Amino acid sequence: MRPCLPPLDVTPAPSWTAPDLACDCHFHIFGPYDRFPLDAGRHYDPAAALIPAYERVATALGLTRRVIVQPSVYGTDNRCSLDAAARFGLDHARVVAVVDPAISDAELRALHDGGTRGLRFNLVSGNGAPVEALDAMARRIAPMGWHLQLYVSGAVLAEIAPKLATLPVEVVIDHMGGVRAAEGVGAPGFQALLRLLGSGRAWVKLCGYRISAGPPFGDVAPFATALLDAAPERCVWGTDWPHPSLSAWMPEDGALFDLLGAWASDAVLRKRVLVDNPARLYGF
Repeated sequence: MRPCLPPLDVTPAPSWTAPDLACDCHFHIFGPYDRFPLDAGRHYDPAAALIPAYERVATALGLTRRVIVQPSVYGTDNRCSLDAAARFGLDHARVVAVVDPAISDAELRALHDGGTRGLRFNLVSGNGAPVEALDAMARRIAPMGWHLQLYVSGAVLAEIAPKLATLPVEVVIDHMGGVRAAEGVGAPGFQALLRLLGSGRAWVKLCGYRISAGPPFGDVAPFATALLDAAPERCVWGTDWPHPSLSAWMPEDGALFDLLGAWASDAVLRKRVLVDNPARLYGF
């Protein structure tokens, strides 16, 4: 298994204050591994990233709502993510799960009762539902008001965007569409993302460091600005803590929060991205 860096022990204080009820819309919990062992189909070995460590990050950034996203290293075993949501409290925590397409309706309802509001298709790290299951799962979750969340490369997004626009549920795109910053905002995948946002059926997560060449991530700004200009009502933000699968450098969460502050420079837009939009998307 490929090792990766652990998250930093200290979260530097950001230069601005989050609005009340700000939401981290994308992070993961790993472990404890004696209760929640990693899946044999994983492609990397993360260090444990436990609830108390995340709480320190959230407190430093002023984030009180949170969305736990099922990581590929747990496959379709959502117990760790659901346990975290229950411990945080379902009044201010949600889950985006990964499921086997053969899941029963009763199991989907149990996920809903546990705070799940979306299904993730990870076409980068794999170890989950195949893309061929998109249509069927979209039809099954539509009555519950869930969405689909996709982690894809820019090239794949350009290819499947027309299909995504026809699904009976809204779609959330991870990591600014997976386009590499060096490709520029004219890249086909990023233009496909902008068209999806314009359709009114898609959202995007402004977790942009993964498309960057590296710290201090200044090359992400043109993408963030374009997305916020195109659909400020459909942009949300997340830390992506504990920044899994990285091996060369590890982001500082306070610095990532400051990047958002630079992209969304006024209080109204910051509140929209951190409070209002997550409340609509996740049902807070």
